[in-house]
Amino acid sequence: MTDRRHITMKDIAQALGVSVATVSRALSDSPRISQAKREMIQTYAREHHFVPNMIAETLRNSKLKPLKIIGVIIPEITHFYFSSILSGIEREASAHGYRIMVAQSNESSLREVEVCRSFYENKVCGVIVSQAKDTVHYDHFKHLIDCGVPLVFYDRICTGVNASRVVVDDYMGAFLATSHLIETGCKRIAFYGASMNLEISKNRYNGYRDALLKNRMKPDKSLVFYCDNRRDAETLTPDLLAAAERPDAFFAINDETAQGILYATKRFGLRVPEDVSVCGFTNSPSAVACDPMLTTVEQRGEKVGQEAVDILVSKVEGEMPMEKIEKRIVRTRLVIRGTTR
Repeated sequence: MTDRRHITMKDIAQALGVSVATVSRALSDSPRISQAKREMIQTYAREHHFVPNMIAETLRNSKLKPLKIIGVIIPEITHFYFSSILSGIEREASAHGYRIMVAQSNESSLREVEVCRSFYENKVCGVIVSQAKDTVHYDHFKHLIDCGVPLVFYDRICTGVNASRVVVDDYMGAFLATSHLIETGCKRIAFYGASMNLEISKNRYNGYRDALLKNRMKPDKSLVFYCDNRRDAETLTPDLLAAAERPDAFFAINDETAQGILYATKRFGLRVPEDVSVCGFTNSPSAVACDPMLTTVEQRGEKVGQEAVDILVSKVEGEMPMEKIEKRIVRTRLVIRGTTR
């Protein structure tokens, strides 16, 4: 038997053999549903102690203005890109009269599950989330959606859940960055990426690979590494530079990793960019605080945050159907500085 705390519109729909949309309309007493079917669904919901997300329902169906809070899950608040997204979320939410409740997952799927439960219990009117690196099970996200809580992913989207999302054009950003390295004479370009269970890592790798193929350069698996932070980059890079056929360029999944490459390369005694080119991805303030300044792909985090709020508020306030899956892409821009030729 379904736990009464967790019965959802989806559970009701499956039990009665109707769609979730029909359940939603019946519970809202919509005349689009026959009286007999409405009574059947409403009776079942009462008997099984169904409790809707009252804040979201009130916002959609009433002129009253209750406390409007959006739950935001951020992997790491100390990461510049995520903090810039949070800034965009807060600014756009405030402009619409909403406040935000922020929690860090600290890259832990267990923590992420706890936060989703807490947000639901506190009746947030919607959730904006970037999944943790180790998230591979998605029941906590599905539960929010089944309970009628609007969910919008940003940056790291969850392919196992059919929900709205806002991402940057990771593929094209990586394609243009790698193409730039090739155009400036680089022949052996190493790729430092994150886990391939993350869509951003897949997309950036695919952009890197396709730029090589377009320029008739065969992708070399020996030049592809799981390395997405400065510490690991400083450890890994010297061994590659000591190889007989060393890389003459590195494309990193983020600026932090690129700066680790830059530091390790200079410490190894090679010149940047004369001997080795380095390109990152983010365009954080630290990209202009290193020597040489870092060539990187600008992600426009604040824009990502603003778009995520725009989708969420549109769903909460009934301007966009709850079942509509909105997908938005924020364009990237290659910023060429001193670490490439």
